[in-house]
Amino acid sequence: MLLIKCGSCKSKIWKYQKFGKGEVLRCHKKRITKTFQIFTPKAGEKLHCSCGTAFGIDKGSYIKMIAKSFTYSGKKSKKK
Repeated sequence: MLLIKCGSCKSKIWKYQKFGKGEVLRCHKKRITKTFQIFTPKAGEKLHCSCGTAFGIDKGSYIKMIAKSFTYSGKKSKKK
């Protein structure tokens, strides 16, 4: 389970279940277990933290993360 935070203000964004090794390039919406901020984007729109920093782009079933605009902590799971 990873805790995704804003890269600018360090506020919590969501908890995410990541499988496998590698970078967090996409966050699949069905694997987001808890959100700490309210988001109501439409497909193709950017997601913004409460401080105004854009950290991802809504692509429908997943969110494409913008590199260097977020941080994460926690452990990645090895298998599903």
